[in-house]
Amino acid sequence: MANRIVTGAHYGLIDWLAQRVTAVVMAIYILLAITLLLISSPDDYSSWKTIFSNQWMRIVTLIFFLSLCWHAWIGVRNILMDYIHKTSIRLTIQVLVIFSLFFYAVWAIEIMWG
Repeated sequence: MANRIVTGAHYGLIDWLAQRVTAVVMAIYILLAITLLLISSPDDYSSWKTIFSNQWMRIVTLIFFLSLCWHAWIGVRNILMDYIHKTSIRLTIQVLVIFSLFFYAVWAIEIMWG
């Protein structure tokens, strides 16, 4: 019997499932947003502000943006792990991606509640 040594971070199933769940969350939000926009058909700033003044819409939008960031992180991290083999370059790009996604998440929160 061969003795197999497994190395790596073992993300696999958890990340696969997380990416599918975040994709479903984003798809549901997009369908909700399209339905809401078809019903209310906002044409000026005050109409848009009224839609996003509801607390539930802010929370759902925040969940969408957090799902988007998490989904993007998993995808970008997997691509970098597959194609950037030099560790220092890969880690530098990963840190830049993390800071960017964190900035975008904070910016979304600022837009929703600012």
